[in-house]
Amino acid sequence: MLILFLQAAAIVAWTRTDYPWQALDSRDIQVELLTVFITWGGLRFLQSLLDAGTQYSLVSRETMLLGVRMVLKSVVALTWTVVFGVLYGRIWSQKNADGRWSYEANQRIIAFLKAVLVFIIPELLSIVLFVLPWIRNWIEELDWPIVYMLTWWFHSRIFVGRALREGLVNNFKYTVFWILVLLSKFSFSYFLQIKPLVAPTKALLNMKKVDYNWHEFFGSTNRVSVVLLWVPVILIYLMDLQIWYSIFSSIVGAVIGLFSHLGEIRNIGQLRLRFQFFASAMQFNLMPEEQLLSPKATLVKKLRDAIRRLKLRYGLGLAYNKIESSQVEATRFALLWNEIMLTFREEDLISDRELELLELQPNCWDIRVIRWPCILLCNELLLALSQATELADAPDRWLWLKICKNEYTRCAVIEAYDSIKYLLLAIVKYGTEENAIVTTFFTEIENYMQIGKFTEAYRMTVLPKMHANLISLVELMMKPEKDLSKAVNILQALYELSVREFPRVKRSISQLRQEGLAPRSSATDEGLLFENAVKFPGAEDAFFYRQLRRLHTILSSRDSMHNVPVNIEARRRIAFFGNSLFMNMPRAPYVEKMLAFSVLTPYYDEEVVFSKEMLRKENEDGVSILFYLQKIYADEWNNFMERMRREGMEDDDDIWSKKARDLRLWASYRGQTLSRTVRGMMYYYRALKMFAFLDSASEMDIRMGSQELASHGSLSRNSYSDGPGPASSKTLPSAESGVSLLFKGHECGSALMKFTYVVTCQVYGQQKAKGDSRAEEILYLLKNNEALRVAYVDEVHLGRDEVEYYSVLVKYDQQMQREVEIYRIRLPGPLKLGEGKPENQNHAIIFTRGDAVQTIDMNQDNYFEEALKMRNLLEEFNNYYGIRKPTILGVRENIFSGSVSSLASFMSAQETSFVTLGQRVLANPLKVRMHYGHPDVFDRFWFLPRGGISKASKVINISEDIFAGFNCTLRGGNVTHHEYIQVAKGKDVGLNQVSMFEAKVASGNGEQALSRDVYRLGHRLDFFRMLSFFYTSLGHYFNSLMVIITVYTFLWGRLYLALSGVEKAVKNSTNNKALSTLLNQQFLVQFGLFTALPMIVENSLELGFLPAVWDFLTMQLQLASLFYTFSLGTRAHFFGRTILHGGAKYRATGRGFVVQHKSFSENYRLYSRSHFVKAIELGVILIVYAFHSPVAEDTFVYIAMSITSWFLVVSWIMSPFVFNPSGFDWLKTVYDFDDFIDWIWFRGVFTKADQSWETWWYEEQDHLRTTGLWGKLLEIILDLRFFFFQYGIVYQLGIAGGSTSIVVYLLSWIVMVVVVAIYITIAYAQNKYAAKDHIYYRLVQLLVIVLVVLVIVLLLEFTKFDFFDLVTSLLAFIPTGWGMILIAQVLRPFLQSTLVWDTVVSLARLYELLFGVIVMAPMALLSWLPGFQSMQTRILFNQAFSRGLQISRILTGKKSN
Repeated sequence: MLILFLQAAAIVAWTRTDYPWQALDSRDIQVELLTVFITWGGLRFLQSLLDAGTQYSLVSRETMLLGVRMVLKSVVALTWTVVFGVLYGRIWSQKNADGRWSYEANQRIIAFLKAVLVFIIPELLSIVLFVLPWIRNWIEELDWPIVYMLTWWFHSRIFVGRALREGLVNNFKYTVFWILVLLSKFSFSYFLQIKPLVAPTKALLNMKKVDYNWHEFFGSTNRVSVVLLWVPVILIYLMDLQIWYSIFSSIVGAVIGLFSHLGEIRNIGQLRLRFQFFASAMQFNLMPEEQLLSPKATLVKKLRDAIRRLKLRYGLGLAYNKIESSQVEATRFALLWNEIMLTFREEDLISDRELELLELQPNCWDIRVIRWPCILLCNELLLALSQATELADAPDRWLWLKICKNEYTRCAVIEAYDSIKYLLLAIVKYGTEENAIVTTFFTEIENYMQIGKFTEAYRMTVLPKMHANLISLVELMMKPEKDLSKAVNILQALYELSVREFPRVKRSISQLRQEGLAPRSSATDEGLLFENAVKFPGAEDAFFYRQLRRLHTILSSRDSMHNVPVNIEARRRIAFFGNSLFMNMPRAPYVEKMLAFSVLTPYYDEEVVFSKEMLRKENEDGVSILFYLQKIYADEWNNFMERMRREGMEDDDDIWSKKARDLRLWASYRGQTLSRTVRGMMYYYRALKMFAFLDSASEMDIRMGSQELASHGSLSRNSYSDGPGPASSKTLPSAESGVSLLFKGHECGSALMKFTYVVTCQVYGQQKAKGDSRAEEILYLLKNNEALRVAYVDEVHLGRDEVEYYSVLVKYDQQMQREVEIYRIRLPGPLKLGEGKPENQNHAIIFTRGDAVQTIDMNQDNYFEEALKMRNLLEEFNNYYGIRKPTILGVRENIFSGSVSSLASFMSAQETSFVTLGQRVLANPLKVRMHYGHPDVFDRFWFLPRGGISKASKVINISEDIFAGFNCTLRGGNVTHHEYIQVAKGKDVGLNQVSMFEAKVASGNGEQALSRDVYRLGHRLDFFRMLSFFYTSLGHYFNSLMVIITVYTFLWGRLYLALSGVEKAVKNSTNNKALSTLLNQQFLVQFGLFTALPMIVENSLELGFLPAVWDFLTMQLQLASLFYTFSLGTRAHFFGRTILHGGAKYRATGRGFVVQHKSFSENYRLYSRSHFVKAIELGVILIVYAFHSPVAEDTFVYIAMSITSWFLVVSWIMSPFVFNPSGFDWLKTVYDFDDFIDWIWFRGVFTKADQSWETWWYEEQDHLRTTGLWGKLLEIILDLRFFFFQYGIVYQLGIAGGSTSIVVYLLSWIVMVVVVAIYITIAYAQNKYAAKDHIYYRLVQLLVIVLVVLVIVLLLEFTKFDFFDLVTSLLAFIPTGWGMILIAQVLRPFLQSTLVWDTVVSLARLYELLFGVIVMAPMALLSWLPGFQSMQTRILFNQAFSRGLQISRILTGKKSN
């Protein structure tokens, strides 16, 4: 399609009309456009050849028909091409004979068009079937012989890939999407790419007499220049559909996100506004409704649900406005909400104080309203007081209406009144006169309120004084030492205010006595009122003091507590959970009726829990992992220490002795460890137990239970800085707090019936046998997690070389207090035949249970509040999406590793937009979401009989997860994406880890391109879905490669124009448009900005537009562009290498923290071939171009043309050092250089790649040993480009004297031969004499130097050779040498046994040394300049800085105290 449009556009543009349709008025142009069909026939022929080339090995005696079809297809395609060619020729011959478009000529055009009609009949038929997809699906599913005969021509008869068409609505959606994308792309390409090139092309072709600077082989028609002008433009034209896809997918993704109600609650502030509907939303979504007799969801019920959701979302209808505390719904909500807050406290995201402020306390103290969390009620009472004083003379009704405008103000006023009444009656002894006075006073107030005369009877202006006294009383009671006399004084002051000042009508003492508001007996003197009547509850009454603290908060808090909780992660999680409950999700069923599911995690030998030694071990800068974590997660560390003190730790220094296990777990929960994953996944079990209790509990159970929990909870947390008295000795372990205290006994059984977690620890058996600490840690996890199962492969040795292999599943038996085997299944042989990870999953899949299985990687985590929504998610399996039910439920991920360093945040931002916006668009409208990443939930019963969830063939299935998606789509499955639930995921955080990951994924994509799954999808999907599939998987990597190739062709093309002299001729001629055109193209090459667009759009949606723009600008200041350009190079290199030579391999990235400086030699080994050498090549081209191009004389033009290329060169060379901790430390740079030199010259037998350059060099050529003949040929052809430098530059030397004879180039080879001969001579002398006859070796060196100097002097004296030629000739001959070495590597099987090979190796060593020095030079300069090191540290750790990472202390090696 792209090629055909390019041809048509070029034909139309050649006429140079303003608009394309103007050109179509000409009959000549109309006829010329018919050549498109000749090209189409030719492309079909090419396709048939490619098909035959890739599938000839399938032809055998049994499959002769396949061979026949291949031959027939080629013959038919070739025939059509010839027929069209002949018919087209006849049109022009007739026209030329008649001299005009006569009737006969037009008849020949009609004949051509008839042939076209026959040619496109199959296409028309496929369009009809595309518009009516169900007919196509029905035909493909038939097994009738007639159908087989009719479809034989188009594809082989296989049982996958049938009936893949989607329903009409989905068809329409993705068709419209792609039509819009293609329209934009084609209009842009025509007006801004193809049309502007026509004028310079004509100018170049018309230009006669170009003075070439060299020997020109192709005459003087400038055709080579025209080709070089067009190639980069055509490459961009073929690639930029990816950019258009990015732009449109961002827009569509944002629109779908808006309609899904994503990002409506972005922060805690917005959640507050909706908190009162939040309780109803939680009840509506998470609590099952009573099922009626008909299980089917009727239309009426669906409508009712939709209306109710709408009311919840926008707070419509009074039904949701006021939830009073007596309602069971409110108590249920309180239990759920408090349990979530409790898990936050267990994870140390919030402090004890924050927990109290966030908790929803149950009804007590006779309070009539729901007791919202303190953070919602703070400041509300003071607002109500100010309103009361302002409206002092207004009627009751007015004042109350004003207060009731805000639900929280109303609740705060009523709760404060009820609490004060209860408190006063509690501390004034029952039975005393004072108690009776207090009771009477409150009764009188309530009477006035009932008849609506409160403001008439009392002075509102006195309320602030009473408020101040009440605060004093509460504060006095909260002190550990309570002063009784002060309390009596305060109560007396309150009495005076209430009786004397508060009422508007003054009353005498006798009236007061009569009404019961003064002591009756004169013996109780007024001055001694309350003296003997006050009694405070004891310090052990934790529940009372907890309520008192709450009352104090409501009475006194003036700020609005916007910063509670302080922790950013806690705020994000609460906001996301709040928002998700207002999104559309299925209603949750009862636990006993929900689908059962399992979670499966593959584990090899990664960290389970960090050991003490690991936490304490310091790197070269004196930084331990623990110190690093304390600084990055400073608030969480403080919360952890507070929790430890509450659990009995007396001194902070005891943490290593008494609480070592807790400390290790705290650190492990912040790394990417197995313990973190297990804790996260076990939240499913905890959530199900809680729901099992709530499903069966009666209203009485729930109401009484919440009271019991409140009193129990306060026992465990009754002491902080401002708490009363000594801490209670009773503390609760975390597992036993919360709702679990109310369980009746059946909950664990119910939960275990519905959930099991299998961790497949492949080598657990070997670890146990060796006594590995990891095995002990896994056992510890088994012991503490009831629903956890471990599967492993057990090897049983039966004596002489006989080994039996078993898949074993174990659990921990709590009664027997040991690990017990559940199943043991014999395997036919060793497990690992294919790729490790999928094999590991495959052997354990049989141990999973239930209808669904969620695949979770070892770098993932989960949250309790998200686990609550799992029942809802599983219900999605029962809903239709399009014409099918889902078979894989996609789940969004939250990347938790973004806060570690700026590099981690770039990776996290890129990944976040991919797993949210990217997947959202793939699932709807494009319908090509496969299975990327690992929180997806599989329909287990659908997958097990269809090949399972992991393909494990060696190499080809290196990206095993996506093949599950391919398999699913090919077999008629349906993959959806749901964003109301999220699972956490950690990504790689150091540049080396990131690059290895990118390399693995890019190689995996290269292998996918060669797989039959992709071939079948390409053939069986309709055109638009195939486009979606290509541009969202393979196409992304293919186009990354195209971008780099475009930069290469552009620069090589410019170099050709400059060195040949064409550029000079163009500059001197009048038409100078060619250059400006190419400038435009050059800016299009950098499609980095457009790939960042989805990131900005997704952030705008979820965080708001301004924060998203701010984030983007911050990332630019942290040099994100450098990183993205660098990773573009990684992707292009490894994808290209895999396509050319195959041989992708799994790269273990390691998941540690980046506090360690990576040495120069390690970086050189990793990036030499993929980045450094390529960057040096591009740099040399740019330098040579700057010297020899007439255009470069105008500095602005040169800068404008080459700035993006220079940016690419700089980012490829500098990124590994910019993103390396202490990358610009002068001392480290010096040590790194010494280390690099040692590595280059080290010679040893059986050494590893990181010890010796030679070993590494041989390993780098591994792909050339496995590649085929075509791979080797292509590699040699690509390497020939290095000889061009020499060809172009030798003619520019002074010694050439302006000659353009071929002899000049041939003579230049003498220099190459002489240089190599000199090198061999010195090497020979060194081997023979350097050790024993040192004087001879020095003599040879002297001779060589004298001869070289003599030759240079003679040349300077007797020829036109000048000194500048020496420097220039280096740029000519050094690339040639490198090209020869690369070709020698390809020919290694023939050369290795000859003498030449040793020379190749030693020359290659010198080249590596040269490259190392070039790469290190800018780094050494920046290290030497002052201030760069601190700047680099600031860039690298900026986010950690803002969260308190004292990097200066880290890097000067000062220890934590």
